[in-house]
Amino acid sequence: MTIHRSEHAAEPLGPYPHARRAGGLLFLSGIGPRKRGSKDIPGAVVDATGRLVDYSIEAEMRSCFENIRTILNESGSRWESIVDVQVFLTDMKRDWPTYNRVYAEFFPPGPHQPTRTTVEVSALPTGGNTPIHFEIKVVASMNSDAATKS
Repeated sequence: MTIHRSEHAAEPLGPYPHARRAGGLLFLSGIGPRKRGSKDIPGAVVDATGRLVDYSIEAEMRSCFENIRTILNESGSRWESIVDVQVFLTDMKRDWPTYNRVYAEFFPPGPHQPTRTTVEVSALPTGGNTPIHFEIKVVASMNSDAATKS
């Protein structure tokens, strides 16, 4: 089993790696929207005191997907090799339509579409200047041939 730590994706918030390879699979830890070296959460709108007043689930998702793509590439896998997705939202009622629209851009129907589980949670780790509202965990195949077979 091999541990992977990305040099370009956002740093983990605790003592864990970005990913771990076991056999032909790559298991990613939960990935949030921060950028490497920054505490800013993409799409966060804060007032003069630094209190969160609004957020963009779309901006958070796009940033998370960039982190995922980076980790996959650095670990020897690729986006099309993702076989399973677990998503955590903090406000499913508010964010569901945008979530589904953006998700469909990145995971369109076809031979590479992964399975998906989405759950609402009361909170996610902050790790930045504001709370986050989207976290994603994926499992990907390390065998590029497996991603193209039905």
